[in-house]
Amino acid sequence: MGAAGRAGAGDAERFDLVIERGRLERNYWGDLWRYRELFYILAARDLAVRYKQTSIGVVWALLQPLLSMGVMTVVFGRVAGLQSEGGAPYAILVFAGGLPWMFFSSAVSSASQSLVGNANLISKVYFPRLIVPASAVVTASADFLISLGLLGGLMAWHGFMPGVRLLALPVFAGMACAAALGPGLLLTALNVRYRDFRYVIPFLVQFGLYVSPVGFSSTVVREKLGESGFLAYSLNPMVGVIDGFRWAVLGGEVQMHWAGFLVSLGVTVILLVVGVTYFRRTEKSFADVI
Repeated sequence: MGAAGRAGAGDAERFDLVIERGRLERNYWGDLWRYRELFYILAARDLAVRYKQTSIGVVWALLQPLLSMGVMTVVFGRVAGLQSEGGAPYAILVFAGGLPWMFFSSAVSSASQSLVGNANLISKVYFPRLIVPASAVVTASADFLISLGLLGGLMAWHGFMPGVRLLALPVFAGMACAAALGPGLLLTALNVRYRDFRYVIPFLVQFGLYVSPVGFSSTVVREKLGESGFLAYSLNPMVGVIDGFRWAVLGGEVQMHWAGFLVSLGVTVILLVVGVTYFRRTEKSFADVI
């Protein structure tokens, strides 16, 4: 056989189509990597759309945390008279807690609407659907990074410098991503089948703000509820995330309640597993239902 014949045979083998029961399931996670360019495209598109028709653009990403921090600082620090931790100004305490919460709420809200918002793409082309809500979570990290820079400027303004604990901040940021992705996957899969979930999601996010230690230290909750009550309170995964952020940013005398943190971490892992499992179980019907 000549060189051209051997080359032709090699090309034919390279493009063989293999139909085998269960093959798609076994290769799903590999497909996530092979479709990574689509992940980048969706994330870049969402970033562009987020500020495309806004008059102040990225400035909104600065105003939102500043306004929220200002209100909570006045309400909890001035009116309620609550104290900060680790010698940090109360504004920094609030910002360090509000930063992961704003990321979580934005990521969950975006991820829960991501499949419905990409209905045309999902109904026409095959790709691992997990890419869509995952890209929505990554898009929410853009505002997080902007607000993180704002937190650094605020700390410099007050002359408050973090310690070596700041190196652990990426770990807690990863935990925040996992805490958002689990519920986001569960809610977006439910939203495809039951569209009235779009009215429930804002309520759940707002309720989560009230039961999370954003405007106050979780030490206050532990003093009021006791150890067992605080462990029950830590079933909210954002309790561990927020406490971790403050432990890393404030440093000094701030102590981590590790038992409560481990409870929050365990709930985060459970929600992530449940979210991925339910998403994968219902994924095959998305194109038909949506």
